Amino acid sequence: MKTADALALGRLDAHDQAALLRAGELSAAELVEAAILRIEVLDPSLHAVSWPAFDEARARAAAPLPDRPLAGVPWLLKDSLDCPGMPSRAGSASRMDVPVARAFPYVQRLDAEGLVPVGKSAMPEFGLLGVTEPRIAPPTRNPWAPARSPGGSSGGAGAAVAAGLVPLAHGSDGAGSIRIPASCCGVVGLKPGRGATVRVRARHVIEDLLVGDSLIARSVRDVAWGFAAAHPARPAPVTRAVARRLRIAVVLPTLRGEMPDPVLVEAVTRTADLCERLGHRVENAAWPFDGPAADAAERTLWCHIGADCVDAVRTAGGDPEALLEPWTNALGRMAEALPTDALERAYGQIAGLPVRLAAFFQEYDLILSPTLAAPPPPIGFMAPDLPGEVLLERMFGWLGYTPLQNLAGTPAITLPLHGSADGLPVGVMAAADRGAEDLLLGLAFELEEAQPWRDRWPPLSVAGEVPRAG
Repeated sequence: MKTADALALGRLDAHDQAALLRAGELSAAELVEAAILRIEVLDPSLHAVSWPAFDEARARAAAPLPDRPLAGVPWLLKDSLDCPGMPSRAGSASRMDVPVARAFPYVQRLDAEGLVPVGKSAMPEFGLLGVTEPRIAPPTRNPWAPARSPGGSSGGAGAAVAAGLVPLAHGSDGAGSIRIPASCCGVVGLKPGRGATVRVRARHVIEDLLVGDSLIARSVRDVAWGFAAAHPARPAPVTRAVARRLRIAVVLPTLRGEMPDPVLVEAVTRTADLCERLGHRVENAAWPFDGPAADAAERTLWCHIGADCVDAVRTAGGDPEALLEPWTNALGRMAEALPTDALERAYGQIAGLPVRLAAFFQEYDLILSPTLAAPPPPIGFMAPDLPGEVLLERMFGWLGYTPLQNLAGTPAITLPLHGSADGLPVGVMAAADRGAEDLLLGLAFELEEAQPWRDRWPPLSVAGEVPRAG
């Protein structure tokens, strides 16, 4: 296949790529070969793919595939997602390059749908940072501006989809890690509500509460399909705009009550104006709970997750200081320094927030807010070797909105409706009550139709200038 043809295919979303296969214009092997060629051409400048699995992908594409809507479409798995035949390094030198043998139901579902994994996407160590700069590999670059971060922790996934390497990439979200890279890279990212996805990973007392998983994509229909495919009840995917007019609450301050960068204020204001023109009722509102307490709860739980990573290495006989990054070790130390009742207060937030939000959503259907407090930061601004206290403040100050849904178990979606004056994407987030993913996707379809982003591509992408070899 010629490079130009492979790049042209990369401008199609998953549904359009699958349509070519069903029409007999291309085979699954050709779709996969095109994705491999795109990765070979573009990824040396992006560093979005952490583990290529090209031979395995070719073998999968050559075998009989199920008769499913997106069978044969290539995708990337996050480096922490277990898939037989690939290692799960989670961005850490403490993990070996040994292929795993087990797949949890999430991977089994997408395998049964006929998706073809072409490799793993880059992530920070154990997904503990909002940027993707692991010490085991070069930092992942934002295809809109290589000196900027694509976000994290699903940063490789966001960058790969934004650049057109693959139309679908898995992301996991424990404090915003789907929505952060989707916002930074100008793509669509849905964080499902608690219980809306089949089991993705081994049981963990904190991650089971906080983390939601879905497929990142450029089109709403691809994201809607990915959500439905992984839902325990296997519902039909949402395929059209919401019919009724919605009551939308606009909230601009972060959970800690701080105002975001003016570019985010403008993005949300313009989105609210668009919603009003579409007939929705839009009002300014305030958080219906103690925002600083929610922010503190997420920080507490994050320290405990880091401490679990440190303990796991130590239990296995390894030296955390040698095998883990400074940030992971710093989280472990901060967890040890927390008062013994900090975890009780954090779980109190998890218990109380759903009740408060459910009452709020009796008055409003959705909350419209920034996804992040500022545009994508420069590479190095949140490097994992910075002092732990500095990094904790920089990261959670930037993630001023996204942790709410992880604590409450509610869904949210970020959409690439706007950008900054210097061409960086900034996402706008819509959030809803538990079980209201269909409402979010319905609004997303309407906004995508009203203000399309289909033809908006970053410079480093299938629609931009192809990097020269070397």
